[in-house]
Amino acid sequence: MSEFEKYTAAPAAPAGAASAEERQWGMFGHLASLTGLFTGGVGNIVGPLIIWLVKKDTMPFAADQAREALNFNITLLLLGVVMFVITLVTFGIGAILTVPLGIIIGLAWLALTIIAAMKANEGVAYRYPFAIRLVK
Repeated sequence: MSEFEKYTAAPAAPAGAASAEERQWGMFGHLASLTGLFTGGVGNIVGPLIIWLVKKDTMPFAADQAREALNFNITLLLLGVVMFVITLVTFGIGAILTVPLGIIIGLAWLALTIIAAMKANEGVAYRYPFAIRLVK
């Protein structure tokens, strides 16, 4: 190993810690849900699902983070369906409650997704506060 390589080589990950590549894929698992902004909401589920399915056998940390993002987005999808039904059942009057609540939930989703991506990139396994863990 040359003198240059000795000082520029990336340090090896400690035993049990996620490698830089795993941390990056873990971050992508969370950020993949942002594709829902451009796909009408479909990407919120499909993005993390694809990363989880591709990495579940090779990168445990990345798969865990993608599964966490998937569960969080499924939870929010279910919540959105419930709020939509409330609005329909009340003939639109429920929108007085569901529209502001939907905006607050949307902003919280964006903030929590960004926080989760940053934590995953640091190698910290992030857990969303209100996710129903349906995918095990």
